[in-house]
Amino acid sequence: MNDTSSEPGHVNEVHVVGRLAVAPVSREMPSGDLLVSFRLVVARASRRKVAGVRTPSVDTLDCSVWRADVRRRLLSLRPGDVVEVHGALRRRFWRQGVMAMSRSEIEVSKLRRLTSAA
Repeated sequence: MNDTSSEPGHVNEVHVVGRLAVAPVSREMPSGDLLVSFRLVVARASRRKVAGVRTPSVDTLDCSVWRADVRRRLLSLRPGDVVEVHGALRRRFWRQGVMAMSRSEIEVSKLRRLTSAA
């Protein structure tokens, strides 16, 4: 996947394999567009030791899907399924009352299930 950036040499590509934490959530935006959000849990090597034993660590990553074909595929998945996602890191901004809020998430352009939940 190539991100078409206006800056030469800049790349924003994300490739992650992880476990679907909970069922995806679909919602309609004020614009009428549909957005499906989900969370991936990704194991990582831990540097932390407890009693001389390395403890497992995970990263929990928020993901969003705008593309209809990927949304349909995602909505057929179940928590615990292991999936591979490709996309780009995005930072979204919005207002909540008088506060400005933001969050970073993976905007998914490709998704495929690798294994089903038991």
